[in-house]
Amino acid sequence: MLKVRTPKNARAKRELEKRAPKLVETGKKTLILQGTKTSNTLNAVMTELYLLKKGSAIRYTRKNENIRPFESGGETSLEFFSLKTDCSIFIYGSTTKKRPDNLVIGRTYDHHIYDLVEVGVENFKPISSFTYDKKLGPQLGSKPFICFIGEGFENVEALKHLKEVLVDLLQGEVIENLNLSGVDHAYVCTAISSDKVFFTHCALRLKKSGTVVPRMELVEIGPSMDLVIRRHRLPNEGLRKEAMKTSKDHPKKVKNVVQDIIQGKIGKIYVPDQKLGEMALPNKSKGVKRERREAKTKNNANEPVSKKQKEDST
Repeated sequence: MLKVRTPKNARAKRELEKRAPKLVETGKKTLILQGTKTSNTLNAVMTELYLLKKGSAIRYTRKNENIRPFESGGETSLEFFSLKTDCSIFIYGSTTKKRPDNLVIGRTYDHHIYDLVEVGVENFKPISSFTYDKKLGPQLGSKPFICFIGEGFENVEALKHLKEVLVDLLQGEVIENLNLSGVDHAYVCTAISSDKVFFTHCALRLKKSGTVVPRMELVEIGPSMDLVIRRHRLPNEGLRKEAMKTSKDHPKKVKNVVQDIIQGKIGKIYVPDQKLGEMALPNKSKGVKRERREAKTKNNANEPVSKKQKEDST
């Protein structure tokens, strides 16, 4: 039987409450870490992704030898780091002769690996290579547009999986209402082929259009790169169903119970009409049995004696 550890101070209690499941989950945090070997291009990619996710990302720069995604036993360290940092999305970068400039983007459920997508980075352009008005740069915490162009995102299984992972990675906190003036940048993903996606980051420039809705223009501010899908692993059906479960927004309604400001909780009880004349008395009642015996002896005493009994008596 597992031992349940209770917090020893108020700080530990607050930290456990933050990590506990909630009815409305907050934005997902991203963990960025690297393997034993990385190239300059891959280091620049992870740095730029960390800047895009600044405020909701954690970057580890130390080399990790025990992390080997898609291999049995090589994902234990990833699950440990996910539990330690409370991150549900991770980006792992490594480079080898077989898979140069390799990025593995994965999601976790209950701090266990949920799914994985492996992509190769090609034609990378950092933010410093783009010239634009610095006033157009996105503000910290602003919501982005995420645009997916191409039929492959609806037809090809690998691209559909990559789309799901990118949406979780880039969308931030889920909200219901959005102010148009607070949307200042967009991520554009274009499906070039069945296994290649062009990714770029653009700023939104609002201009007058003669109507209430302004006209938008896209200004590329970087970074941009080509993502070549190499491997991907979908979650099994049982794990997917478990992760997709949602709790009800409101508790189940209790009938005939209302809340009053003054009297508090008030309930109504419905009692059917009692028909006392038709109610059957219990047979085991001692008083009723005694009354029956007395009535029986009284009736026997009042009955006339029969002729046969009279002849026998004479």
